[in-house]
Amino acid sequence: MKPNFDFTRRKFLQLSGLSSISLLLGGCGTPLFEDLVGTGSEPLNQKFQSLLLKPQTPVPEFSLNEIEPEALIINTYRFTPVINQEKYRLIIDGEVENPLILTMEDIKSLPFTSMIIRHVCVEGWAAIVQWGGISLRELVALVQPKSTIKYAYFQSADGYYSSWDIASALHPQTLLAYQKNGESLPVDNGAPLRLASPIKLGYKQSKWVTRITLVSHLSHYQGYWEDQGYEWFAGL
Repeated sequence: MKPNFDFTRRKFLQLSGLSSISLLLGGCGTPLFEDLVGTGSEPLNQKFQSLLLKPQTPVPEFSLNEIEPEALIINTYRFTPVINQEKYRLIIDGEVENPLILTMEDIKSLPFTSMIIRHVCVEGWAAIVQWGGISLRELVALVQPKSTIKYAYFQSADGYYSSWDIASALHPQTLLAYQKNGESLPVDNGAPLRLASPIKLGYKQSKWVTRITLVSHLSHYQGYWEDQGYEWFAGL
């Protein structure tokens, strides 16, 4: 299904705000993948760490002269996928009323936002980076999610996968980025689209994102590193 872009910026922002509020108030529902995994349990660290999250409060950002262009280390899960940007499609589905399949042209026609934040890796290094792209909560608003959703799954072209709590996904500084430091996002850093957010550790910020699935329950498969014992919430 193609998106309908016949609306004004004001209407778009109104839709985004209304959807964000309804999502944050959501409860439990029927899991999307019940035939595969049943009703997964919440991660042990979710309730505690979610108390520390301020879902609509921006994190302080940095200035242009503080960007560290050489500090962002490239980590690869399996391989660097080869993606034809003209043929690329982002699928957004799950427990939603209006599932979408978006081209990069569709995505770049939506309101652009930029931020300069510190990217923090669990391995102990960090880098100040400028990311630019589309706010994830504005994309979520377009698919009209049901009020029961609590999580977002992210799938990548290299087979990587991860999941977030919906409040973190809707944070105003959680982006699907297609720019880095004012230029087109390099393939090694996740082009055409990657997650970027100042409120999560680096392994939660999936590169080469091809699918976002919104659900009311987590499956037993919560993320590539998370399923190997890494912390699920991974908040900063």
